[in-house]
Amino acid sequence: MRILICIFFFSCLGYAQVPSEHQLDLYNIIEETSAQRIENDIRKLAGFGTRNTFSDTISNTRGIGAARRWIKAEFDKISRDCGGCLEVFYQKDFVTTDMGSRIPKDAWVVNVVAIQRGTTHPNKMVMMSGDIDSRASDTMDFTTDAPGANDNASGMAGTLEAARVLSKRKFPNSIVYVGLSGEEQGLFGGKGLADYAQKQNWEVIGFLNNDMIGNIKGVDGVIDNREFRIFAEPTDPTDSERQIRGRRFYGGEVDGISRQLARYIHNSVKTYMPEMKPMMVYRLDRFGRGGHHRPFNDLGFPGVRIMEAHENYTQQHQDIRTENGIEYGDVVKHVNFAYAKKLTAVNAINLAQLAWAPTRPQQVEIGGIVEPSAKLRWKPVEGAVGYKIYWRDTTSPIWENSRYVGNVTSFTLDGIVIDNSFFGVAAVGADGIESVVSFPTGVFR
Repeated sequence: MRILICIFFFSCLGYAQVPSEHQLDLYNIIEETSAQRIENDIRKLAGFGTRNTFSDTISNTRGIGAARRWIKAEFDKISRDCGGCLEVFYQKDFVTTDMGSRIPKDAWVVNVVAIQRGTTHPNKMVMMSGDIDSRASDTMDFTTDAPGANDNASGMAGTLEAARVLSKRKFPNSIVYVGLSGEEQGLFGGKGLADYAQKQNWEVIGFLNNDMIGNIKGVDGVIDNREFRIFAEPTDPTDSERQIRGRRFYGGEVDGISRQLARYIHNSVKTYMPEMKPMMVYRLDRFGRGGHHRPFNDLGFPGVRIMEAHENYTQQHQDIRTENGIEYGDVVKHVNFAYAKKLTAVNAINLAQLAWAPTRPQQVEIGGIVEPSAKLRWKPVEGAVGYKIYWRDTTSPIWENSRYVGNVTSFTLDGIVIDNSFFGVAAVGADGIESVVSFPTGVFR
């Protein structure tokens, strides 16, 4: 009987030998993601002329009002196709000129939200976003054409496409697809939604911010349609002084919840999309810059930015023009739709896994000081049938070693010295899908 269990479910070493239905379905999700639909959506969004947050809200053909109404109509259509599986609504906040230097007039910052409620845990959310708004060279200029084909019609189109693909399936946890506004003026849309999530007591499993996922030719001349970046800050800005002091003695300087989410995505891509080259960047965002995941991080939610690896700055935040033989402007012809499909699929398979998986273990503690073995213990996770312990060299960016330890809440890794590695614990569901790894936050003797 034990041999049969090992073969049919987990091997005696603890790793799934026969892929589950959900694991196999991840390949279907990749295949179902459509470059053609993404192209259609990017062209539609760019066709609104400008989507500046303060642009026209009355016209049905130009400005941010027309764009967000079209996005909501698309979410409504997706919901009809899945029997009403999405809750679609506007979430908005009012901003005034005294709230920032990039606000030319008082206005509503309006997000479009679509929630695919989980069958078991409707308040546990994994989220994907794209930005609705665009900008010209002068962010205060809300009338000049700013098609924003790559920045960020690509991320918005990817979010719509992920909703089309994943809405055909059921998940225990909820998935939230969202178009955010006000990014170019100071991340106002992300802040508004993060505040809303906190007030609604959402348990945010992970926030995947997609900002520019369609360019493969960098300003430096590099062309690469496989590499992409995952930005994640190293530690949590909400950590207490006690936690910060503890890192001096126990480690964890690069093991915050957002960094663990980045590692999860990296591992998922290497497993299911091995042709892709994920690059984890140990920084909140690009040097000195920010994205819509930051407001979520500020409230203690795990969030990362997924984007192209090779940017072309002549096509970002630029009026459409030609100077010295260089074409400036973020227009459709510079977007690679096949690449945008790939990064959309990266998001979709990670949304699916996080929506299927148990949530990450809580209250993970570690012991084994001046002993020949490392000890870990944690609280049981609802829906988990077992747990996996991970460890890595302290200088390694990714988890290198793992052991499935069964349905227990403590385990000793004999012969693994605590001083030489970092450790973590993931929960495993009945389908073999794992949670994000939890780094220990406590020490016991």
